[in-house]
Amino acid sequence: MNNTLTAVPGIRVGHQTHLEGVTGCTVVICPEGTVGGVDVRGGGPGTRETDLLDPARHVEHIHALLLSGGSAFGLSAADGVMRYLEEHGIGYKGIPGAIVPIVPAAILFDLMIGDPAVRPDAAMGYAACEAANADPVAQGSVGAGTGCTVGKVRGMEFATKAGIGSASVDLGDGLVVAALLAVNAGGDIIEANGDILAGLRDRADGDQFVGVMGAFKDFARINSPPAPPENTVIGVVATNAKLSKPSVNKVAQMAHDGIARAVNPAHTMRDGDAMFALATGEIEANVSVIGAFAAEVTAQAIRNGVRAATSLAGIRAWND
Repeated sequence: MNNTLTAVPGIRVGHQTHLEGVTGCTVVICPEGTVGGVDVRGGGPGTRETDLLDPARHVEHIHALLLSGGSAFGLSAADGVMRYLEEHGIGYKGIPGAIVPIVPAAILFDLMIGDPAVRPDAAMGYAACEAANADPVAQGSVGAGTGCTVGKVRGMEFATKAGIGSASVDLGDGLVVAALLAVNAGGDIIEANGDILAGLRDRADGDQFVGVMGAFKDFARINSPPAPPENTVIGVVATNAKLSKPSVNKVAQMAHDGIARAVNPAHTMRDGDAMFALATGEIEANVSVIGAFAAEVTAQAIRNGVRAATSLAGIRAWND
């Protein structure tokens, strides 16, 4: 059974992973006629083409999304995605003889582990498109999740390895809502019962998680921690519902509730948290219901990304 983003018919996902550099990127290729939206909540986002997704803007449909490591350098991987789509005749055809693929993108900061000189570029973005398929999405320390970590408030030696995760729900009669999240949070990852799944460790060699909120008390009267972390949870929720552009943006907004359920704290000034939403337009549906389940699968995908992660570059996974 496919319980990942590609459970939405027509969606394809491809990863590119650079293990030596500990970075990578992930592309989501959309079926024709997909409506896109976005909601950015973090204080330090890195994005491309998000203004175009505003309901007041002219372009209705998007053709692919990029999630990338490499900080702001990683936005260049979208150039490779655009080249691939153009070569395959996919894009906005507003002018005769010209094709302009619409590829919104968001990045995460993973330069603190691996080789900071290695960043996803246009070649990696193109290769991610070549690898894209409708199989269940690979999760963990791959693609945009390669360099993801969580619980970094006291420095990388106390952090936990995370990754990219996905989840989906079937609402019956073929209606699907799914999510794909790259989990590079500064906060802890929280189980549905409130327990800490992964995050800030008690010691560099410890196996207990002590809670970022407790550590935050030490920083209440200063502008930043001694070792300021750079963090981001970026992702996408998708559905085969038929929704308007304002409704798709509402779904992106509601999906952030899933981040808040699974990450504590979330949306700080040192987070770049951004959620995209896609609607492929097959089945009439209630936007409030789609948004509610978008939050559910977002939280599940975040936890799945941590559970699937493996230790890398000296950063231990949650169960290591």
